[in-house]
Amino acid sequence: MKVIYHWKAKPYTWLNKLYGQFDSNKAQKDQPFIVLSAIFLTNAILAEIIGVKIFSLESTMGLPAAGLDFFGQFVLDFNLTAGAVIWPMVFITTDVINEYFGKKGVKKISFLTAFLISYIFLVIYLVTRLSPAPFWLELNSFDASGHPFDIDYAFKTIFRQGLGIIIGSLTAFLIAQLLDVYIFQRLRHLTGKRMIWLRATGSTLVSQLIDSFVVLGIAFYLFGNWSLKLVVAVGTVNYIYKFVVAILLTPLLYVAHFFIDRYLGRDVADKMAEQAGEDQSIF
Repeated sequence: MKVIYHWKAKPYTWLNKLYGQFDSNKAQKDQPFIVLSAIFLTNAILAEIIGVKIFSLESTMGLPAAGLDFFGQFVLDFNLTAGAVIWPMVFITTDVINEYFGKKGVKKISFLTAFLISYIFLVIYLVTRLSPAPFWLELNSFDASGHPFDIDYAFKTIFRQGLGIIIGSLTAFLIAQLLDVYIFQRLRHLTGKRMIWLRATGSTLVSQLIDSFVVLGIAFYLFGNWSLKLVVAVGTVNYIYKFVVAILLTPLLYVAHFFIDRYLGRDVADKMAEQAGEDQSIF
């Protein structure tokens, strides 16, 4: 007598053993977080690297210098770090992650970013300590105008930042992120699903107010030789820029919400936003 065994393969059997029950719905929910995290990480890290360049906003836009007077001692223009150009993308992605993934999502990506930025600064420091190859120095010993040029010195000057700037930047970043998520969720508790612009822009304006002064205070007052008045003056100019940009970019929040709601479905998106708002603690 011939016995025939019918075997039916179970899909994802080996994956289930390794990673648990496969959940297509969970995978779909995770996709927006992965995309938003990639945007967040890329812009935050790139802003730190290119931030060594200071540019004139007025000259770039063909406008006369602002000449803002502070305390009768400082006349300042909008001279900003190059990182300020793309840093608003960090504002936007923070608020969108906050909306759908709550404090847990923002903390996860913020601490990961801080760790990666620290790692990058460490690698850059070690690389700048390497002895340059003689032929590399010789090939780049003159600039385009024929003047003597030290490419190794230029490399170190561009990529290395002072310890105070690194500590100030990371400290201000984490404080601003934790404050942003707290204010965002408190405003969401008061407004419900309405007024996305209020909770997003409001939390950004408050958190970046703190960020603008903490980074300067640590980097140039505690570790440098700036006076408190100069910190306040430069911090105010930086904050004015962030204030204006945060308001101008508010429509992008609605664009992000539209595509995420469409991808997830309104019911799933609303449920995720509701769950995200349950934890309103600051830490």
